[in-house]
Amino acid sequence: MDNKLSKITASMNDKTNIGYALIRVFLGIALSVRGWLILSNPDLIIRMGVGREYYMWISLIGMIHLLGGILLCLGFFTRLGALIQIPILFSASFFVLEHTKLMMGGQSVELAILVLVLLCIYFVFGSGTLSIRSYFAKNKHHVFNKT
Repeated sequence: MDNKLSKITASMNDKTNIGYALIRVFLGIALSVRGWLILSNPDLIIRMGVGREYYMWISLIGMIHLLGGILLCLGFFTRLGALIQIPILFSASFFVLEHTKLMMGGQSVELAILVLVLLCIYFVFGSGTLSIRSYFAKNKHHVFNKT
């Protein structure tokens, strides 16, 4: 039994790029869904305590989450997708959610900080090997030089 487990573990150690890509895809989908929810019902956000004067900013945040999430999910311009969302998550973590305590229900500060850290990781390290960018880099002459 122990031998089987060590073989499986050794096999998975060689495939860490799959885990990195799955986290990137999940983060991208989650942020895209968040953006879609904000754009489809901004009045809900306003009813949560944000004034109507911030309606434009809420719409902008929704569009940034939607666009950045799609870029992250695809692994195409991943650093740009992460970079445009970092200021939003930073302000959500340290200014908007400052009244929230740790381990509370609903929108929690620890979840916002976790997403912020993941965005910083993808900004620094990029999309990884399982991405559209990596595919185009490997097949550059095949994709663009079909004559």
